[in-house]
Amino acid sequence: MTTEAMLSVQDRLFGLLRHLGIDRAHFAGWSARDWSGLAATHPDAISSLTLVNNLDPRLVEPVVARLMVITGDRGPAAETVRNGVSRLPGIHHVELPNYNMLGWSDVAGERKREFAEAMLQFLARVAPYGASENVSLPEQEGEFAGITYRIRGAGPPLVLLPLFLTPSQWEPLLPLLSEHYCTITLGGAALGAVAILEARGHAAGYLQMVRTLIEEADLRPGEAILEVGCGTGVLDRWLARRTAGANRITGIDINPYLLREAGALARQEGVQDTIEFRDGNAESLPFTDNSFDVVMSVTVIEEADADRMLAEMVRVTKPGGRVAVIARALDIGFPMNLQLSAELKAKVEAPGVIGQISPKGCADASLYGRARHAGLTQIKMLPQLTAFDRADQTVLQWLEGALLPKLSQDEVREWQTARAKAEAEGTFFMTWPHHCAVGTKA
Repeated sequence: MTTEAMLSVQDRLFGLLRHLGIDRAHFAGWSARDWSGLAATHPDAISSLTLVNNLDPRLVEPVVARLMVITGDRGPAAETVRNGVSRLPGIHHVELPNYNMLGWSDVAGERKREFAEAMLQFLARVAPYGASENVSLPEQEGEFAGITYRIRGAGPPLVLLPLFLTPSQWEPLLPLLSEHYCTITLGGAALGAVAILEARGHAAGYLQMVRTLIEEADLRPGEAILEVGCGTGVLDRWLARRTAGANRITGIDINPYLLREAGALARQEGVQDTIEFRDGNAESLPFTDNSFDVVMSVTVIEEADADRMLAEMVRVTKPGGRVAVIARALDIGFPMNLQLSAELKAKVEAPGVIGQISPKGCADASLYGRARHAGLTQIKMLPQLTAFDRADQTVLQWLEGALLPKLSQDEVREWQTARAKAEAEGTFFMTWPHHCAVGTKA
């Protein structure tokens, strides 16, 4: 008997369409994991597909005739998409001028008019070829197979998948899109960045790194903990279980989308009374000086002004308290257990092959010097390699989705052959390098 937890993403999405009485719909989203399964198994259910900042030529073939990609015109992601578009002539490609779209960019809020116009023009253009019947569903919120949905407007159905870490998600565009379409905005732990953050936070290799961080921070019963950039709260929930309620835990994040999901997941696990989630900016924490015994942050300092964030973390830490930070390491290679040619191995394991960093972020060994300049003492420097294996399929799928579009078709085939062989032997893993620092406030 199939349980909800065993359902694939495509089965959940197809079941949701049937639940709502919809045969075909326009889709828009960011992460290939969200839409690629449906495109492969039920391409006729997709009237059109709008991709944001992401294009993997391997996955779009079933819907390539009704596909649009929206990116910025700057940065590595834009270049990767251009390379993909060059291999698939005829794709409608829109670049937002003077814009470097990162995974956490608030594109719907910052480029609302251009984004909405591009979508509406594209949807009008493909309407004759991928017609969806108008629907008039009552405005409502609901849940189906672990996917939450919110319905607004009337017209052809337009399913809006999560926009990765975009803080506003689709909210700024909904008034415009809902004038012409029945918008169905999706969320929940099965989709988007929430699915990836949750899977990563449960992976054995990742938890071992975080466990080391907490042990080096010497967390004691009764001490107050703050996580800066808590995301879905997966580590806060882990801490709540690990400490059995002996510590007051606060999670803060600037992203309202992630905070909503964090609260829902905490309630599902029954730890909502142990954890307080609050809205706030890592560069200007909404707490008084000397408020917490342990202040931690995991893979957030890459996305902020690193020095301001560290200064704020130190400010709200009590004298004698500890500050613990993990940063993705783009200056360390990405070892993978695959039998590849020397040329391809060097390419896929190169430092920085996967990952993004904001202009003032930190994703290298400068973390340790920054921690000292912020006033921390007794700094422990702990570079780590986190391994993900076949038990961590959601994370692996995301890592591959970031890596493979950078490769040629021949390189992708070599990669897939090597992975299939390693999977059959039970020896396949990919690693993600990190820098970890723990220091004491004097």
